[in-house]
Amino acid sequence: MKNFNYYQPTEIVFGNGRIDELGKIVSRFGKRCLLVSTPPVPALKTIYDKVKSILKNSNLEIEHFDQVQQNPTTEIVTAGANLAKKFRAEVIIGLGGGSSMDTAKAIAVETTHEGTSWDYLFYKKQPTDKTLPVIAISTTSGTGSQVTQVAVITNTKDRNKSAIYNSIIYPRVAIVDPELMLSVPKHITASTGFDVFCHSFESTIHPGTSAYVDTLAWKAIALVVNTLPKLLKDLNNIELRSTMALADTLAGLCIANAGVTLPHGVGMAISGLYPHIIHGESLAIIYPAFTRFTYEKAIPQFAQLARIFNTDNQNKSNKKAAASACTEMDKFLIKIGMWFRLKDFKMPGNEISLLAKNSMILPDYKNNPRIATNREMLQLITESYSL
Repeated sequence: MKNFNYYQPTEIVFGNGRIDELGKIVSRFGKRCLLVSTPPVPALKTIYDKVKSILKNSNLEIEHFDQVQQNPTTEIVTAGANLAKKFRAEVIIGLGGGSSMDTAKAIAVETTHEGTSWDYLFYKKQPTDKTLPVIAISTTSGTGSQVTQVAVITNTKDRNKSAIYNSIIYPRVAIVDPELMLSVPKHITASTGFDVFCHSFESTIHPGTSAYVDTLAWKAIALVVNTLPKLLKDLNNIELRSTMALADTLAGLCIANAGVTLPHGVGMAISGLYPHIIHGESLAIIYPAFTRFTYEKAIPQFAQLARIFNTDNQNKSNKKAAASACTEMDKFLIKIGMWFRLKDFKMPGNEISLLAKNSMILPDYKNNPRIATNREMLQLITESYSL
């Protein structure tokens, strides 16, 4: 067993009804809080009203920035940071899915530093301890952002998607209340749920994985495989929602301490060029090509995955089971309604080369058991374009 480190500073408050503790939690970090969310569509307005009521009843001052969109942009972060400065916010609360939580983290940086959030990407200068404290409240089971040191943002001018990556932006507290997830529609449930799977599996094949991460990751994978298809048929089942919320949290802990591989680098490039493609969809697009490209270099992990998908693979050799994982993955994507090709989202065919080039900007592909060359990445994108 190799040596490993594990770090997780986020306090996790998990369970039904735990949102009621928000006021007491926020009061530990300040009295003036900026609430960051998407616009108050009917399905979410009740949650927003409840959260604001809890904060007001705790004698906290609130300003609400509700302009977050999927694949949040630098412009959105700047608008939120300007409001935070004007309001003199002391605490930033990210309420929602990964987009809201990531935006909250980026706002916490930009509010207290010169320049914009884009100036503090993982390969640029790093944010300092002036960064405002963040409280994360997840309303989906997907991104794990409530327990990670990552804030993903999109630069629309450059058609580029990248991330702040620094321990200073770990949320101080994560509230994971499955009751807040009951209103998530079917497709978003499937898309975010598949992201949980990807975080978990990619952590097992990442060079930074460890015995600790493996324990969490394989547990999360089994939970997703056995729970997500059932949940998509019974969206109001609080037990299934709770199980997926647990899987999401475990997967977030995994990527915070190991990381992701080729699919996430490609997925980020896809959403950077085509912001209408949500994160889970971008991962689903590349996964069939990724599994076939990678499995021979990670036989034990792909064999274990195949056996979780289908117990008929128990009696196969590791090599044969690993090969079977590719078709089992296809079947799972179809089962959860996530079988997509790039062409389905009206991506121009003449931009295949551009997407392949952009897929090699982030270093995630270098963490894959098999590292793609330029030519191989072009082939992966071509295979993912159409059936």
